Amino acid sequence: MSVYVDQLRDWGWRLGPSCHLIADTNDELHEFAAKLGLTRAWFQAKSSGPHYDLTASKRALAVMLGALELGDKPFHELLRAWRKGFMDAMKAATTEEEKRAVAAHWLR
Repeated sequence: MSVYVDQLRDWGWRLGPSCHLIADTNDELHEFAAKLGLTRAWFQAKSSGPHYDLTASKRALAVMLGALELGDKPFHELLRAWRKGFMDAMKAATTEEEKRAVAAHWLR
């Protein structure tokens, strides 16, 4: 299982600096998020890349549990690869029903 966190940033969030948690697959992402005590309702199914936002304390716990810390460039490369896979799958879908199925799979 490969799960990743990026660097903490102060986005002006009321809970302080935060970062993103992503994984190689959404199943891995949700499983790891559950280990952190995150609820599925906090999952952000975005076409820019499915993720969870983490507070500084949850980030520290994620790293302690095995999440890999990445700098901006490698983290964004993973997101770009995910977006490419998603967009390729959407382009290959020929009907609206297929597009809905692709989105449901990639953004679940």
